[in-house]
Amino acid sequence: MLKSKKKIPAIPAVLLSMISVQGGASIAKKLFPFLGAYGTSSLRIGISAVILFIINRPKISGFTKKQWFYCMGYGICLGAMNMVFYLAIERIPLGLGVAIEFLGPLTLALLGSRRLLDIVWALLAFAGVMLIVPWKYDGIDPSGIIFALMAGLFWAFYIILGGKVSKIMKNGDAVATGMCFATLFILPFGILSGDLFNLNPGLFLSGIGVAVFSSAIPYSLDLIGLNKLPAKTFSILMSLQPAFGALSGLIFLKEFLTPVQWISILCVIIASIGATTFAKK
Repeated sequence: MLKSKKKIPAIPAVLLSMISVQGGASIAKKLFPFLGAYGTSSLRIGISAVILFIINRPKISGFTKKQWFYCMGYGICLGAMNMVFYLAIERIPLGLGVAIEFLGPLTLALLGSRRLLDIVWALLAFAGVMLIVPWKYDGIDPSGIIFALMAGLFWAFYIILGGKVSKIMKNGDAVATGMCFATLFILPFGILSGDLFNLNPGLFLSGIGVAVFSSAIPYSLDLIGLNKLPAKTFSILMSLQPAFGALSGLIFLKEFLTPVQWISILCVIIASIGATTFAKK
C-alpha cells in the first residue's frame, strides 16, 4: 500500500494510521449486527491480505527462516489483536474500548523507559486512561473490558514484533505476508461461528472499506513508524488512539462521552505531544 518508507515521516505516518484505523472501526461496528465480531474481523483481515499481497507482491521465495518466523508471529498477533478488539467494541463503546486496549502499549512504554521524563509522560497517559475507565458498574459489559485488555496485550506484542520485522525485511513484504498469517489464524473463527454465512454483496462492499481503512493503510503506515521510532516512543504516541476513537465514535456512531472522559483524552494528548517532542534522539 505504501511501498516507500522514505516518503512519509514517521510521526505523521503514525497519526494518519490512527485516524484511518478508528474511522474503519466505526464502519466495522455497524457491521456487527449482521456479521458479528468474528465475521467482521475475518472479512477485514482477509480482504486486507488480498489487497496488500496484490499491491506489494512479496518475493516469498527469498525469505529466510528468521523472516518467516517473525512474519508468522507478527501476523498472529495482528489477527488476534483485531479479533478480540472487535469482541470488545461489540459490547462496549468504541472510545472506551480503545482506551482500555491502550494499557498494552502503555505498559510497554513504561517497561522501556530509562529517563524520568519518559516515565512522566507515560504516567500522564496512564492517568488519562484511568479516568475513562468506569470504576462503578454503569451498564458496561465486563466481558467487553476483558476482551479490550486482551487486545492491549496483543497490541504490545504487535509493537515488539513489528519493530523487529521492519528491521529485517521490506515494509511491504512484511505487512502483506503478516496479513496472510493473520487470515489463516482468524478465518476459522469466522467460519465456525457461522457469521460469514450472512455475507451479501452490500456487506462485502462495506467490508472492503473496513479492510482498507482499518488494515491495509494503517498497518503499512505503522511499519514506517516502527522502523524509525523507538518502541517506547511509538507506544506513548499511540496514546492518541483513545482521542481518535472517541471522536470517531461521536461522529459516526453517536457515542457521547462525559466531561471527565474528555479530560482523560486531554491527558493522553499532552503525554503524546510530550513524548514525541522530547524523545531522545
